[in-house]
Amino acid sequence: MNIHEYQAKQLLAKFGVPVSKGIPCQTADEVYQAFGELGESLAVVKAQIHAGGRGKAGGVKLVRSADEARAVAESLLGKTLVTHQTGPDGRVVRMLYVEAGSDIDRELYLAVVMDRAAQAPVVIASAEGGVDIEELAETRPEAIAHHRVHPVKGLMPFQGRAIAKHLGLTGDQAKQGARLVAGLVKAFMALDCSLAEINPMIVTKDGAVKALDAKMSFDSNALYRHPDVVELRDLNEEDPKEIEAKKFDLSYIALDGNIGCMVNGAGLAMATMDVIQLKGGSPANFLDVGGGANKEQVTNAFKILLSDQNVKGLLVNIFGGIMKCDTIAEGVIAAAKEVDLKLPLVVRLEGTNVEIGRKLLDESGLDLQTAASLDEAAEKIVAAIA
Repeated sequence: MNIHEYQAKQLLAKFGVPVSKGIPCQTADEVYQAFGELGESLAVVKAQIHAGGRGKAGGVKLVRSADEARAVAESLLGKTLVTHQTGPDGRVVRMLYVEAGSDIDRELYLAVVMDRAAQAPVVIASAEGGVDIEELAETRPEAIAHHRVHPVKGLMPFQGRAIAKHLGLTGDQAKQGARLVAGLVKAFMALDCSLAEINPMIVTKDGAVKALDAKMSFDSNALYRHPDVVELRDLNEEDPKEIEAKKFDLSYIALDGNIGCMVNGAGLAMATMDVIQLKGGSPANFLDVGGGANKEQVTNAFKILLSDQNVKGLLVNIFGGIMKCDTIAEGVIAAAKEVDLKLPLVVRLEGTNVEIGRKLLDESGLDLQTAASLDEAAEKIVAAIA
């Protein structure tokens, strides 16, 4: 789960990470008022969407008066902002963050991520932060430091000092930087984050070290421990199909292809997408109905697939272990009839009660194709939508 910048800053401040004063706003009038409340001669109006690259896309503007702030707000609210992370469809701006301006001397980069290879959180730091950090990682990876965090003890003081040194901080700034790093790591571990990023982390001309931007993502499997974090969820920033899938305990991720996939088991789902790609097709989604799905879940999974306007054909690939093939067949038949399916459908069943499932499909009266193997199923659906 992701949250907005202003929400991330509110959380990080509780862990001692210094941030500028800011006010979230939903209307142009609120932005006008917020500029006055900040009491600064310079402020920044920032579009709040779950994507990076907002500045390059025109979603971050400096303002020097309340009237200028209102005008910027009117130009941004309701606008579709397209960045390198949103895709071509972009995201609609519904929230703005008005923040006190900062007199920036240097921009740095700092993040904590979960590293599977290290089996622990890892701090990533660079003395060169800002919008081109991805390019830096590709062209000069040696400029980025990595420090493994002990999963129980947390960040050691010497690591904080080493990171501050790598960032080029000395004297009091080094102390500030080490405290900021420690606070970021504490927030990451306490809140079960998968990412906590500050880009840029800045040094101001008067020597202060603070977070100018912030991004946080959370492990969805751990959200039951953090009801306060769950309250920060913005459904407007999520795919409606993914939201609907969660209601029925389905694992769904939208992709940009045109073949809808319904599979049981994450490994089989990944293999199915790979084989579709291998046969010249493009999967429209990852959808794992799980090992013990019932008829209702299968029916709703089918409806979610069909709600994607890009889908031109459906492939159902089920191995019946805990879940029986006849249950899948009943769900497919019910859903296809309920939505009056017109798209090509290929079904491959194998496992428990497979003969019963195939018989149900054969006698359903639906216009579908069956397949005995994944290769055959992928070939048939790719050919059917060609």
